[in-house]
Amino acid sequence: MTNKKNKSQHLAKISLAVMGVGFVATFPFQDSLWGLILQGGFEAGLVGGLADWFAVTALFRHPLGIPIPHTALLPKNRTRIIAGIINMLENDWLTKESIRKKISTIPFTEKLFNLAKNALTGQQVRNGIITLIQHLLHSVDSEKVAPIIEEELKLKLKEIDTSKYLPLAIDQILSRKYDEKALDFILKEIHEWSSKESTKERLGRLAVDALENIKADGFMQFALKSFTNIVNEEKLGNIIQGFIQKGVISLSDPYNQNRQTLLYHINTKLQDVKTDEKLALELNLIKEQMISDWNLADTITKFIEQLKQKAITTIKLPTFYEGYLLPLLTKALESLKTDNEKVTAIESWIQQQISIFVDNNHGKIGNLVKENLEKLDDKTLIDMIETNVGKDLQWIRVNGAVCGFLIGLFLVGVKLFF
Repeated sequence: MTNKKNKSQHLAKISLAVMGVGFVATFPFQDSLWGLILQGGFEAGLVGGLADWFAVTALFRHPLGIPIPHTALLPKNRTRIIAGIINMLENDWLTKESIRKKISTIPFTEKLFNLAKNALTGQQVRNGIITLIQHLLHSVDSEKVAPIIEEELKLKLKEIDTSKYLPLAIDQILSRKYDEKALDFILKEIHEWSSKESTKERLGRLAVDALENIKADGFMQFALKSFTNIVNEEKLGNIIQGFIQKGVISLSDPYNQNRQTLLYHINTKLQDVKTDEKLALELNLIKEQMISDWNLADTITKFIEQLKQKAITTIKLPTFYEGYLLPLLTKALESLKTDNEKVTAIESWIQQQISIFVDNNHGKIGNLVKENLEKLDDKTLIDMIETNVGKDLQWIRVNGAVCGFLIGLFLVGVKLFF
């Protein structure tokens, strides 16, 4: 741009010099017709060139450094010019309405989707997302989070009504035949207990003590005394031990009638438990008390720390982003793009935020231009204007000289004609 200005300025000087040299060169030929005509043309061209040179120069500085009135217009009217530029920007070129109208034609959401889609596969975004996730994981304070989780967990557990799950638990007990398994376990324990020598001795001793403590009169007393003289603790223990073991073996038989009857009664009692409101209420009270006394903070803290470490280790794996996170983000982005309602809402929100930003900051456009222009001294500002419009201004000088020359020829011809 500077070279073009210099070229046009050089051309303007040449045109003015040509007119001056031509005017002087025609003096010896004033007596001839063509000399007179050419001199008139060069004279008018010289006057026109000088006038336009004065006019163009007067815009920026004093011609020849002489402080002639109404010259150096730009430095003198700098404040008014800047105010005019700002007014033109704010009220004519960059009004709020024109900015809003232009913004409304821009599909921001579509551009954001395309930008996000292309950026997701980039290494820079990948590293940024991984770093962000790692930072978020490290910033989680397990000791502060644990009480919150504990409180919410206990609250949810207390809201559970035990009576709703009691029938399900009983049905599971019966369907899995835990009643039979429990009975077999008890029979096994009884059999093992009754088979011990110490058990036999204890049973015999208890039986003898029981017989001696029985109060009876007459024949019954005589019969009991005779029986105790015949049997001792060992015999009574053997009798009772054999009786118990025989009963255990009998009840252990799946087809034994007594066993079936006992299981039927157990089943019936379990069915009654389903609708036992007092039991359900008691279970709820026990549940709430256990939950209240349950200290989970330390356990939850350790669990969160373990989960954090596992997550951090997983995130560092090369396949985490491409194999899991990228497909997840891409799918979420595609799903969002096909949801017209959400896309419209996002577009509306963006347009609204930009509109608010324009309303709040429109005046700053003029202030920004004013600040930047005021930072420039007069010389820099003049050089900037001359650099951008100087070419056209210099052509005014060239046109002034040429037009003056042509007009001079015409006027001399008119004078000669009349």
